Amino acid sequence: MEAFTEYHLDPQQFPFLNILQEDWQIIRDEFTTFRQNASQEEMQFALDVMGPKSKTIKTKGKSKYSAFGVLFQGMFIEQYIQAHYIEYPQYELQDGLQNVAETVLELRKRYFPGLARAIEKTNLSSNGILRNVYFGTFLPGLDVKLHVNYNPHMNRGYLGLIVPEGDIAMKICHDKLYWHEGEFMVLDHSYPHCPHNYTDKERTVLVVDFFKTDQPRAEVERFEQELAKQRMAENPYSLGVFGKNDQAKPEDFIKYGLSYQLEWDKALEA
Repeated sequence: MEAFTEYHLDPQQFPFLNILQEDWQIIRDEFTTFRQNASQEEMQFALDVMGPKSKTIKTKGKSKYSAFGVLFQGMFIEQYIQAHYIEYPQYELQDGLQNVAETVLELRKRYFPGLARAIEKTNLSSNGILRNVYFGTFLPGLDVKLHVNYNPHMNRGYLGLIVPEGDIAMKICHDKLYWHEGEFMVLDHSYPHCPHNYTDKERTVLVVDFFKTDQPRAEVERFEQELAKQRMAENPYSLGVFGKNDQAKPEDFIKYGLSYQLEWDKALEA
C-alpha cells in the first residue's frame, strides 16, 4: 500500500478528480489527435498563447518542458486572455488572425471538447474547485532544478496520459515518485521539488491545480486573486501560474535537509 505524506497526498481525498480520471483516455486521445493533426502554425500558436510561461524555474542542460492548456484561474483560456487584456503582437498583426481569443476558442472547441466537458462537469458539481488545467510534456533528458511553487491555496494533481517506462520521476523532499497512466499523483508544491525525464521518450500529463479543501473558500479565492494580480504584473504570459516567488531560496533547502542539493545545483551552474 502506497505511503502518503504531508506533501504527497492521497488522491482519494479528492473525489472530484474522478471525473477527469474516468475520462483520461478521451483526454489523452484529444492530446495525441491535436499533436498529429494540428498544423505547425496551430501547434506553435498553442505553445505561444495557451501555455503558462515561467521566467524563474530553470532546467539543467538544453532539454525543454512544453505546456499548453484550456483553464487558468478558473476561466477558460479565451476568457482569461480577454479578462486580462493580454496582448500577442506577433499574432494580432498577422492577416487572418484578427482576434487571438477567438482563435483560442476555436482550437479549444475543435480539439478538446471532452476535456472541456469534464472540467465544466467537475466545477459545476464542486463549486469551481479546478483552477488551472493544462498539458505538460517533458522532453527526453529534461532535468528541472529544485524549486518551489508558491501556491499555499492550491494542490497540484498530475493525471498520467503518456508515461513511458524508465526513470521519469518527481523528486520532492526525500521522496522519488513515479507517474502512471490513468492515475493521479497529487502534491503540495510548496515543498521543494525537481522532476526529470531520463529516458529517450516524451512524457505528458494533465496538470490540474485545485483549491485546497481544508481551507475556507473565501480565503483561498482572495489569495488567488492577489497572487494572480502580482504574477500577471511580473509577466502576463505566466497566465498567473508561475512567478518570481517560485525560486527556491537557500533556507528552503536547509529547512527540509536538502543542503546537498543546493551545492549540487551551484556546481552545475559553474
